[in-house]
Formats: sequence, C-alpha cells, structure tokens
Amino acid sequence: MAADPSSVLAALGLDRRAEQLYFRLVPVSGHTLVGVARLVQEPPASLLGRLAPLQALGLVVLDEDRLVVPPLAEVLSDLVEQESRLAATSASRLHELSRALPHLVAAATRPDVGDLSDIRPLDGELSSGGDPLELLHLMMRTSRGDMLWLRPDAWALPRESRVGELLGEAIASGRRSRAIYPVRALTEAPEALRARARLGEQVRVMSELPTRMFILGDAHAVLPEPIGYTDEPRVHVRQRSIVAALTMWFELLWSRAAPVPELETGTGHPDERQFLLDQLMAGATDEVIARKLGLGLRTVRRRVASLMTELGVDTRFQAGAEAVRRGWL
Repeated sequence: MAADPSSVLAALGLDRRAEQLYFRLVPVSGHTLVGVARLVQEPPASLLGRLAPLQALGLVVLDEDRLVVPPLAEVLSDLVEQESRLAATSASRLHELSRALPHLVAAATRPDVGDLSDIRPLDGELSSGGDPLELLHLMMRTSRGDMLWLRPDAWALPRESRVGELLGEAIASGRRSRAIYPVRALTEAPEALRARARLGEQVRVMSELPTRMFILGDAHAVLPEPIGYTDEPRVHVRQRSIVAALTMWFELLWSRAAPVPELETGTGHPDERQFLLDQLMAGATDEVIARKLGLGLRTVRRRVASLMTELGVDTRFQAGAEAVRRGWL
C-alpha cells in the first residue's frame, strides 16, 4: 500500500527532486531559460530535461524562450477539469461496451452446426434505401388481413398524405386498419387523426409509444433498427412466427389504449381524464404529464386540480383510490 503523499506535488506523482526544482523556479518565473539556468546554477540542456515532468502536468510552461510558472491553484483546477472530461469519456465508452456485451453473449449461444439437422435463414432483412412508399404499397398488395400501426410521430412525416391515400384504398377494398397514437397527438395533430378516422381507421391513444411499427396481416412487420423513431435502417420481417409475436404485442397495447369516438364524429376533443389518472397513479410529476400529453404545464396543473375537485379529494393518492372505487380505472 502506497504511503500518503506529503504535499500537493507529491500527490501529483512528482519525486522529491522535481518538487524541489519546482519551488526553486517559482521565484524566477518569467525569466528566459538561459537566465533561469544561470540562476539555479545548472546547464540549460540539463535543466530542460528535468523540466519534462513539470511541463507534463502544466506546472511549468515554456513560452518561446521564457519559463513561466502558473499559479498552483490554477494548474490544479485545469488538471481536475481534464480528469473530469476523461472520466466522462470513459464512462460513455464503458456504457457503449456494456451494451455490446449482450450481443457478444448472444452470439456465443448459437448451437453447434453439427447438432442441427435443418438450417434455413429467417425470412426478412435489415435494410436501408429504396422508396418507402413503393415498398409499403407492395407489402399491402402482397398481404391480407388487418393493418396495424404504432404511430408515435407519423403525422409529422412528409409522406403522411400519400400513406393516407394508400390506406384509404386498402380500407375501401374491405381491409380493417387500427392505429395507436400517443395521447399528445390529440393536441398536436387532431386533424391528422380525424383524417385517418374519416378513412375508416380505428384510432386509439395511450400515454406514449416506444417505437414506430406496422404489421400487415400475417405476412409483414416493419420496425426501425434500433427500435425507436428512425426511418433507416429498418427490419422487415416476413417470418410468420415473429410477425405473430409482434401482432400479439400490438393487441396487448391495443387492449390498454383508449378509444377516441370523438374523432369519428368530429365532436370536439376526447376526455383526457383517464390519462391524467394513469399518470397520477404512476407518480408522474406535472412536468412529465405535460410532456406526455403535449400540453402546457399550467394547463396540466389546472386540469389536475379540476379532476381532484370532481373526485372530492385533497391528494393525488386519494384521487387514484377514489377513481378505482368509482370504476374509472
């Protein structure tokens, strides 16, 4: 076990000789290297060699032909900042490496080829490029059954109107379409949702969605890679068991999402009471609720207060309990 350093310079890793040299240089800061060498009675070349560990730490700086000794507190501050940046970089790199480990482990769990009797590739691909609209149109033509959509931000995409046209054609041919949106879409893009509803699509909303996704019958499922809101690269899956599993996930989300009959009739905005109660039960702050619902902070606070008044309670916990008692949740 290393002994505790006896001084600041020793703590920085300098030996006794380097520490003594530093304190001899402090009073002559600003002089030329030749002049300093004369003052400390040492040849310039020899002095330059001994300055190396002090220069590495920034304790001594050679400014052209002059030797400068910055204030020690300033040097220590710079060193701390450098180490802080290094630590942040290391932490980020370690996080990236930790995310790679599961993939390494997963790759090592493949069965030995000699143990397998029938090996076939999965039906699907990870790809980029191409015309997304043309690909979608092709998938619609080569599939039957329900069209299922997770649409966390689709109303903001430039191709939305063309997708709507393709969807309308498919619904007119007798296919059913169901889409789940985040509840903030009710305030951010109500007309986009009404347009879909007018085509005949069933629309539901929930607090938030983790990714874009669409499923066409039992033949196609498309997700971004990695999961989220990006366009490319995308995973196009045609493997029936995987499409079925993703369909089961969609149906689970669909069962938890809330219908929006007001969109079909065009009669105003839907009641957001259930979403407020869901968030209150989850312990979300007003700021989090405002972000999820796409509302202003003051609006959220006003609606929460109104809801609590309607329930006749004083606390958020009581609001959740009373909502359950009334069968609202």
